[in-house]
Amino acid sequence: MIDYGRGNLRSVERALEKAGAKVRRVEDPVGLKKAELVVLPGVGSFGDAVDGLKQRKLWEPLRDWVRSDQPFLGICLGFQLLWEEGEEAPGAKGLGIFPGRVSKFQGHGLKIPLIGWCEVRPKGDAEEFFQEADRFFYHVHSYRPESVPSEFLLCETEYGGWYPSGVRKGRVVGFQFHPEKSQQAGISLIQSALNIIRGG
Repeated sequence: MIDYGRGNLRSVERALEKAGAKVRRVEDPVGLKKAELVVLPGVGSFGDAVDGLKQRKLWEPLRDWVRSDQPFLGICLGFQLLWEEGEEAPGAKGLGIFPGRVSKFQGHGLKIPLIGWCEVRPKGDAEEFFQEADRFFYHVHSYRPESVPSEFLLCETEYGGWYPSGVRKGRVVGFQFHPEKSQQAGISLIQSALNIIRGG
């Protein structure tokens, strides 16, 4: 699990452990080289996360990791960083796995940030990720990706229109919501995701 000095990582760590993973925090490029699977959690802003990763010299190794299709799970801001850029940090470049940018919610009467439990709608063959009947997951965010190519869309959430809330490209997977805060449905989703991306 990548530790770039931002946010509380303990809830993600506990959820990974409940899902059967052996967790080790990585704070430098040497630790990343020893990883079998990388989890990038995130709380805060797009630009601040990029700065934190660069300060610990993790940005380029992490970018190389995802671009070479190594097992990766991004959560919340770790999901948003998979796009080319974010509206809240003009000039800051994301990992660039998906084209386009992450933008602020737009819509009359929408409360921003979105905070609470929302139903997630799996797309395509994403059912293998969602083993539990419960499809409600906990969301806390003000920004979301504008779009993603349909072949990479795992699931979507409705808030002022449907937006991508889960993606998969090879062994790179990400979720906008917080499975670690989503009770048994979230633990099951993490477990499924880890098993699937380990296996390729």
